[in-house]
Amino acid sequence: QVQLVESGGGLVQAGGSLRLSCAASGRTFSTYTMGWFRQAPGKEREFVAAINWNGRSTNYADSVKGRFTISRDNGKITEYLQMNSLKPEDTAVYYCAAGTRSYYRTAVDDFDYWGQGTQVSVSS
Repeated sequence: QVQLVESGGGLVQAGGSLRLSCAASGRTFSTYTMGWFRQAPGKEREFVAAINWNGRSTNYADSVKGRFTISRDNGKITEYLQMNSLKPEDTAVYYCAAGTRSYYRTAVDDFDYWGQGTQVSVSS
């Protein structure tokens, strides 16, 4: 089993940057596909990005492609989401997720473990 704890959220102006981290526990971290999702008020949780077990393959939602970068450090059992050129529509609670399916899968049900979420707010 994997336990996930996000950090790094906050309030930023449009055009700014934030870096989210997801610290994992468990000896099998390096075998999992890792992902980021977000959920805005009144909306369903949506896929943001995913990365395969060795960090060599990534997948992004069209809405964040070119602005966000997902990465992982298996030695530190940590996942990251670098968010640049933030927009007000990026405002949401961001969740870290882990699963055993391909990094190309984007549904909530494709991931088995979830963090508690961290709030990202972007002001205009």
